[in-house]
Amino acid sequence: MAMAAWAADCAERVLPLFETAYPEDNRPRNAIEACRAWVRTGVFRMAEIRGASLAAHAAARDAKENDAACFAARAAGQAVATAHVPQHAYGAAYYALKAVAAADPAGAAAKVAAEREWQAERLPEGLREEIMGRIAVQVRRGGVSIKLWKGEGF
Repeated sequence: MAMAAWAADCAERVLPLFETAYPEDNRPRNAIEACRAWVRTGVFRMAEIRGASLAAHAAARDAKENDAACFAARAAGQAVATAHVPQHAYGAAYYALKAVAAADPAGAAAKVAAEREWQAERLPEGLREEIMGRIAVQVRRGGVSIKLWKGEGF
């Protein structure tokens, strides 16, 4: 459950990027709240988790013209899905970084580096290297590239 709490924290940090653009759409927030409820209570209802995740991803599709909002909604959908498959926590962090980069392309390198450091600092030391080692950030002339490596053991 520690990974789910961390994933929810990652998603919640970028949630304002979605909510500012789509203030009437609460699907990503509901997904994060469902994740936190599971962490808090230990009660797992697959239909609720799946519904919250799919709703957040639908919100992302509806926000396709706003990359930062779209990625923020995807982070929420991945966070709640951690209840089903722990590796979805990686996706929450990955999409949160993509949201940060999309929100400020000119300042993306510094902001993504700071957000990635924040993410890493909140992971238990035993998980830090494994998780953050799979989320690659590369600064290029054209901006910042963020990739999630799903290879062996994922």
